[in-house]
Amino acid sequence: MLIDSNNLKDIDVAILAGGLGTRVQEILGDTPKILAPIGGVPFLDYILSGLARAKAAHVVLCLGHLAEKVKTYIDCSKTKIVKVTAVVEKSPLGTAGAIRLAAPLLLSETIMIMNGDTWLDIDLEKFVFEHKKSGAGISMICTEAKDCSQFGRVEVNSDGNVTRFVEKDTMFNGSALINGGFYLFERSAFDRLIMSTGPSLEHDFLATDLGTTIHAFVDRQAPFIDIGTPENLEAANDFFS
Repeated sequence: MLIDSNNLKDIDVAILAGGLGTRVQEILGDTPKILAPIGGVPFLDYILSGLARAKAAHVVLCLGHLAEKVKTYIDCSKTKIVKVTAVVEKSPLGTAGAIRLAAPLLLSETIMIMNGDTWLDIDLEKFVFEHKKSGAGISMICTEAKDCSQFGRVEVNSDGNVTRFVEKDTMFNGSALINGGFYLFERSAFDRLIMSTGPSLEHDFLATDLGTTIHAFVDRQAPFIDIGTPENLEAANDFFS
């Protein structure tokens, strides 16, 4: 596998942004979570700016709840830094289902999938390089959370491959590796995902696909934010300041 081009220029990016955002709905009201104002700027803008720095050329937004508001924002945005296409599910399909719906627009040989309510301050071009170097069909970014009670944990072996996904345990408050919400799929692995049937990318596909290699790109120091709770939504103002 060639490793001479390590940016996102030739990699289609799918952003999963169709969730209901129930935990922050009281704060955001009828504002979609991906448009949550962070320091007066929609969260989506931070995501697109980060992808643009890695030279992303095409982003597919997988939308559901309050999709029309997101589409209107995209159409009216004056900062066309990345080409954005929206795909809207008519009813909740889950993360894997949303990707299947968007699949006809994801045509590159390598495809990036990412969560639309998290961000990692990380070198995405290095992520692409290490993914290609590993030869794995799937890579995912892992970072370290000092308090893991909010997150599921990821176990990685000495070869740098994921061996187990551990469900969130609110009683576990130690530090551990967590899923950073960024994935790279080679076409063969992506086709397996499309042919699978479960609704969840994480639980129904990745956690059951460990017979093949899922490479872990680990950066324990990467600053990470998840805006899915009121506390984290507030903390995002400092994260991006």
